[in-house]
Amino acid sequence: MDTKQLDKQYIMNTYGRYDVALAGGKGCTAFDENGKKYLDVSSGIGVNSLGYCDDGWVEAVTHQAKTLQHVSNYFFHEQPSKLAEKLCNLTAFRKVCFSNSGAEANECAIKVARKYSFDKYGAGRNEIITLRDSFHGRTVTTLSATGQDNFHTYFFPFTEGFKYAEANNFESVKALANNKTCAVLIECVQGEGGVNILDKDFVQAVRKLCDEKDIILIVDEVQTGIGRTGKLFCYENFDITPDLITCAKGLGGGLPIGLCMCNKKLENVMQPSTHGSTFAANPIVCAGANYVIDTISDKDFLNEVNKKGAYLRDKLEKLDGVKSVRGLGLMIGIELEKNNAHDIAVKCVENGLLIITAKNLLRMLPPLNISYSEIDEAVEILNTTIQEDK
Repeated sequence: MDTKQLDKQYIMNTYGRYDVALAGGKGCTAFDENGKKYLDVSSGIGVNSLGYCDDGWVEAVTHQAKTLQHVSNYFFHEQPSKLAEKLCNLTAFRKVCFSNSGAEANECAIKVARKYSFDKYGAGRNEIITLRDSFHGRTVTTLSATGQDNFHTYFFPFTEGFKYAEANNFESVKALANNKTCAVLIECVQGEGGVNILDKDFVQAVRKLCDEKDIILIVDEVQTGIGRTGKLFCYENFDITPDLITCAKGLGGGLPIGLCMCNKKLENVMQPSTHGSTFAANPIVCAGANYVIDTISDKDFLNEVNKKGAYLRDKLEKLDGVKSVRGLGLMIGIELEKNNAHDIAVKCVENGLLIITAKNLLRMLPPLNISYSEIDEAVEILNTTIQEDK
């Protein structure tokens, strides 16, 4: 049997896959098992931040794999220690807690916020406000935190303690905040929710409310972090500093990693045995993440992400059949006039462009080092596909 047949026979049917079996890749280019070439502007849903098999990244993870592949968290290792130091020095945060995914990172943030409130105020102050159209993961708790009703099915009972406010409606947040509220959890750009960019005034008002009521502000940077929006972290675009952020996807450059970072107020909340993970802070993964951070945190690199994002959005807005384009940096949502994003995405793949969707939009999350010529090629394939469908 071929790869697709094996998948269908032996792997649980939890993904709506495109009809492609990928076999290799370099940079922004992927190849399937038949040798067909694809330009990838999805980068594994924002994971391959430097594209496929970046030479420096490969060297970093290969060297570490030959040295030490796993260390129990009962012992120290330089790779996670150096990574944590870099992240704290690049931000206003003081401590890092490692995990293996964005959902796990959000679970950690939820625990930190609730324990802070429990330690200071006692039991009962444990509710968390999130936003409609948010997405925070697929564990039972992070599904409960996700503000989309279609995710609140099948897996009852869901974790209690979450309330949902309307995005960009400060009065909605304010009305839900009470003496039981311990945290507000937001994405500054809602990725899975449709590339919805929060208003700067709204985000700043939420920050002020949290300060006034000693509520922990958590910003989910799982998809928006690590240069995706033209800043190292998306919250920088909104001129605020959260109490906690979560990060995953692009940090590992293709290997599984997640982390939660906290400010000075929260740095001593967690103690031994309050949280942990067998595979968190894996040396190989952290070696790759160290290379990613060293590359992406460069100001010139981030400036190029902004320039390329503006260039790409401008070209997309001019396409016949495109109704609107929104995004920050290289996180882009494309609304089509025919509202047929899923069908176009499938046909784009057939035409050699790997692209994904977010609700009723096409979504582009290309490697951050995509070239201008590759942007031109991606836009041309998309344009051809849209016109073929008319």
